[in-house]
Amino acid sequence: LVTSGRPVFYSSLRVGLNGKTFKFYKFRTMIKGADKLVSQVANVHGDKHVLFKNPNDPRITPIGKFLRKYSLDELPQFWNVITNSMSVVGPRPALPSEANVYSSIYERRLIAKPGITGPWQISGRSDLDLRTSVALDLNYLINWSFTRDIWIILATIGTVLRGKGAY
Repeated sequence: LVTSGRPVFYSSLRVGLNGKTFKFYKFRTMIKGADKLVSQVANVHGDKHVLFKNPNDPRITPIGKFLRKYSLDELPQFWNVITNSMSVVGPRPALPSEANVYSSIYERRLIAKPGITGPWQISGRSDLDLRTSVALDLNYLINWSFTRDIWIILATIGTVLRGKGAY
């Protein structure tokens, strides 16, 4: 807000439980109109990163870098939890463009509510490619337990405080 003005929040469509789309909220960490610049920075990113992330993305504001490093930009997703479109722990919420190309194996991620955190959050975050992220999510779904969710929440706190792998 101080350096880039309004809007403070960013929303986009994501695919959740049973393939239903929902509005996903975050604090805005990029310059206004960043979505329109995707094609201009695509060559910077390549296609290996989950959610099209790059540590040197020129669209990210200085305050946005800090918010992302410590995952503070994710806090508005608790509204998604309150409105029942997300869970605290679960598979990573997919972009519609990702869900459209899912194979039947990838589609299995859609049998549970997506989460603010999950195994991808504690295993590399933005450094993971799509294949690894999906494998972690599928393993989580197959081996789900309440105890594992508690462990993931506690591990997430440590991961966030270290600020590693988020950009």
